[in-house]
Amino acid sequence: MKNRQLYFCLLLNFIFLSPQLSAQSFSVESILSYPFPSELVSSSGGSKIAWAMNEKGLRNVYVAEGPDFTPRKLTAYTKDDGQEISSLSISPNGKWIVFVRGGDHGSREASVPVQAAFDPLGAKVQVISIPFDGGMPIVLAEADYPEISPNSDRVSFIKGGQVWSAAINNSAPAKALFYARGSNGSVRWSPDGSKLAFVSSRGDHSFIGIYTNDETPINWILPSFSRDTSPRWSPDGQKLAFIRTPGSGGAPDSIFARKHQPWAIWNADIAAGSGEQIWKAPETLEGSFPSTEGGTNLMWAKTDRIVFVSFQDGWPHLYSIPAKGGKELLLSPGNFMVEHIKLSPDSNSLIFAANTGKDRFDLDRRHIGKVSIDQPGIEILTQGNGIESNPVFTGDQNTIAYLSSTAQRPVLPAVMNANGKSHRVLCEDLIPTDFPQKQLVSPKHITFKAADGQTVYGQLFEPKNPSSAKRPAIVYVHGGPQRQMLLGWHFMDYYSIDYALNQYLTSIGFTVLSVNYRLGIGYGFKFQKAINAGALGASEYQDVKAAGEWLAAQPGIDPERIGIYGGSYGGFLVALGLGKDSKLFAAGVDIHGVNNRFSSANSSSRALAPDAELAEQAMIRSSPVSYLDTWASPTLIIHADDDRNVSFSQSVDLARRFEDKKFAFEYLAIPDDTHHWMKFTNALKVTEVTADFLRRKLMK
Repeated sequence: MKNRQLYFCLLLNFIFLSPQLSAQSFSVESILSYPFPSELVSSSGGSKIAWAMNEKGLRNVYVAEGPDFTPRKLTAYTKDDGQEISSLSISPNGKWIVFVRGGDHGSREASVPVQAAFDPLGAKVQVISIPFDGGMPIVLAEADYPEISPNSDRVSFIKGGQVWSAAINNSAPAKALFYARGSNGSVRWSPDGSKLAFVSSRGDHSFIGIYTNDETPINWILPSFSRDTSPRWSPDGQKLAFIRTPGSGGAPDSIFARKHQPWAIWNADIAAGSGEQIWKAPETLEGSFPSTEGGTNLMWAKTDRIVFVSFQDGWPHLYSIPAKGGKELLLSPGNFMVEHIKLSPDSNSLIFAANTGKDRFDLDRRHIGKVSIDQPGIEILTQGNGIESNPVFTGDQNTIAYLSSTAQRPVLPAVMNANGKSHRVLCEDLIPTDFPQKQLVSPKHITFKAADGQTVYGQLFEPKNPSSAKRPAIVYVHGGPQRQMLLGWHFMDYYSIDYALNQYLTSIGFTVLSVNYRLGIGYGFKFQKAINAGALGASEYQDVKAAGEWLAAQPGIDPERIGIYGGSYGGFLVALGLGKDSKLFAAGVDIHGVNNRFSSANSSSRALAPDAELAEQAMIRSSPVSYLDTWASPTLIIHADDDRNVSFSQSVDLARRFEDKKFAFEYLAIPDDTHHWMKFTNALKVTEVTADFLRRKLMK
């Protein structure tokens, strides 16, 4: 086994010595130099917006205000220290910005500090406020998940599983508001700011409580043996809507059985202590609890209307019902999905991102849509070859802010009139001068068939000036798996890095096929909820294999030089490909992948199921480590050891198995970073090492 602990140092030699790379006009570092915005929010009144911007690891808060929306950097953090910015919000009076600095909020341990910069004093997760007009950041507490009161004077947050509060200007010290058993969160202030609704999670069940003051006992809302979540106040503050799902337990059932996951909407009268179920999801597979961004996306719109998302017609769509209960009204019919949903300040309409539009390839894009809360029929406000996502209304409803990208231009904040006119992209001056925007290609939408007949979707990146000789190719496999790669720069930072790598690989002569395999979003319920997938058979691997076979059949591709790379769930599918089909995939990079699917096969709850033995056999068949005897292709394993999504032990175990079999492999282990490369220099290192490995193994 080659020792790769000094891999990054050696990489510089490879870059400068390679004639193919030296002839290129841009580097990995230049294509990763783009700024990346996130956390786009607006004030509830006026025209103020704010967002977080990551500039090569320097994360800061930016703000802008209409009508000119000139961006202004509000904070001055100057180190690539891996401290993300999340939970960004603007106070209702528009005078304050509140955010969280630190943690990894895309993981299962969101509130645990990230030590990627090896700070001897230790990193922290802090709730911070700062005046919108500028000033010094104020640390309110070491805590998470802040919520600003409607009066703009206080901020609630979660610390140690309890609800705390502090003055937004730090004039009064932080204190615990109350004590409640369990882990408490999902705080919502009442419209007048006099009460707090919260969720108390208690293992196999959860309650919704309301806190008023120190003298008033907690008001538990219709407690039951269920899981109650997503409390939403009525506009008058007299009622509370919430989602109810079953608690844990029940008799052991089939592991393979595809069962309806029930959920319902309840409405409680707070003063009377009464309530009722006002809507129940259809008892079908499609009617199950929606596994989409934001879940049910429950919102109380006008006093008499509640909106939510359901998959019941086969697509994640918007519905509304009367607050007193009744038949649901489908607001967004059609064969497309909606996500990033926001309610307008006047509660009359919803804006969202959807993969639909005038172009048939909009299936692999996002455009901004708008719909009334009580009248079916959407209006698509953006169109063309770009990607628009994460929309928000300004408080005056004159403007919609959103994130915008194209195939060549990375994601930036943008604004348009509320009627979808006068689009303007912000912060273009932050794109470095050496960013190779004009040299990037536009990926093409393609489809092909898997062995079982399933239609598979992908984006094909082809070199601008391909050589006459047959060239090598790469299959890129995204993670999630509930993700969809697009015909341009992705609005999620993790996948924007992979998109940049796909462009770089294309620039040095590879053809790259980014495959949207079954289990991903954007193509309907049956595609997203595929049969015998994951640990129960990995049926989705057929799509990845089909991508490699499609490339091998193309006249300009050398079928002996097809590589594969991907991270997380994509790493799992990469490992399956290298183990099962080394003859097809000549080399691969397994980035923090799940290599051993059956490590939990003997848990007590699964062992009692009637088909537990069959499920265990399926898990073994679905595990890459089951195919070590046929795993012959050169492999690079990459993992950071504070990974909170896929345990570092998955790669430790695979490496040990390789060592025991005397199978040579390469590796890159990164101390103290997480699944999401919180430190820019680590993201750069991973991208450069991946590109260099594929070049060395597949380029002639």
